Amino acid sequence: MHDVKWIRDNAEAFDAGLAKRGVEPHSAQILAIDEERRTLIQDLQEAQSRRNDASKAIGKAKATGDEAGAQALIDEVAALKTRIQDGEDRQRQIDEKLETLLASLPNLPLDDVPVGEDEDGNVEVRRHLEPRQLNFKALEHFDLGEAGGLMDFELAAKLSGARFVVLKGQLARLERALANFMLDLHTQDFGYTEVVPPMLVRDPAMFGTAQLPKFADDQFKTGAPDDEDAHWLIPTAEVPLTNLAREAIHAEEELPLRFTAFTPCFRKEAGSAGRDTRGMIRMHQFSKVELVSITTPEASIDEHERMTQCAEEVLKRLELPFRTMVLCTGDMGFGARKTYDLEVWLPGQDAYREISSCSVCGDFQARRMNARCRPAGEKATRFVHTLNGSGLAVGRAMVAVLENYQQADGSVAVPDVLKPYMGGLETLALGG
Repeated sequence: MHDVKWIRDNAEAFDAGLAKRGVEPHSAQILAIDEERRTLIQDLQEAQSRRNDASKAIGKAKATGDEAGAQALIDEVAALKTRIQDGEDRQRQIDEKLETLLASLPNLPLDDVPVGEDEDGNVEVRRHLEPRQLNFKALEHFDLGEAGGLMDFELAAKLSGARFVVLKGQLARLERALANFMLDLHTQDFGYTEVVPPMLVRDPAMFGTAQLPKFADDQFKTGAPDDEDAHWLIPTAEVPLTNLAREAIHAEEELPLRFTAFTPCFRKEAGSAGRDTRGMIRMHQFSKVELVSITTPEASIDEHERMTQCAEEVLKRLELPFRTMVLCTGDMGFGARKTYDLEVWLPGQDAYREISSCSVCGDFQARRMNARCRPAGEKATRFVHTLNGSGLAVGRAMVAVLENYQQADGSVAVPDVLKPYMGGLETLALGG
């Protein structure tokens, strides 16, 4: 959500920021609604003041025997009451109109974000390790997983339809091992607090992190569309973790708050027809370890770099080749001001594929959640800054391990860092 007061003072900068994201100017429309609202509020305040004065004058008129004057005042108070009620109804309509418009507009990019239309405008920042040279034809993860029946898409389709998978045996354990390794790293080495959040949330939580209203079609919802008791299945643990700060005032000396969680995530993948139709790259249900930070405005940029490095460390310890990209304005998420994508090398696809996105959102989400902080010794509050990132997508991490650690006989070596989580197992005999 954007700050109308800031837009009043920075209309050109606001429109320029939207233009970088390919969005037409909106400041004139916003400020026209805002001016109408402010004029109406002033009129209501004047009417309420006059009603109070007139109400007091009724008693005085009656005390002096001025019945005609008293009746005139009574009629005036009644007219003012109607005027105020109508004005308050009008204000609610204007407030809703303004909020709906502001909620439809994406966050403004930071100045150092490259301007571009799509993923072709993304810029590589750094890379780690060169892809391993295989002396055999690299298989994709689904060929490796299906060989021993441990990755079953057909069975999942019988249960749930397309874009689901059943993992069994060593691959089920590998997913658990990856998640436990990531959680241990983030909690023990990087100071994140592990959370087990709800998987079902209400509308305000989804609105707070900007999944609603714009991305409703990409979400799964329980119950009928008009059911007030219906819940949304979380598309990412970003939703419940970030909303831990909602409608609260946090002491600035207690920030940053850093949370991590391992959860299933649910997405309809609307608009992805024909993309990654085989395998575990793009699923309706997938597992992810999420990172969320709640911090002060001054610390958020440094926190973004730190969070990205935490996600990178997972790939480094798994010894997987990857590159870090800064997304351009046309490829960046709706609520982000700047995003780094980590892209891991997949030899089966002969390509780098996204495995993590780490974003700084400024106060965009905090305004939607009313999440604030207060400096020590001060009465005034301000909005916190929020950040989120994948640390990592567990299913895609499994894909990367299978493809990068595959061996000529169809088996897969277990990365050293995962062996303690796999009971000392050295190799996954997937074809056995």
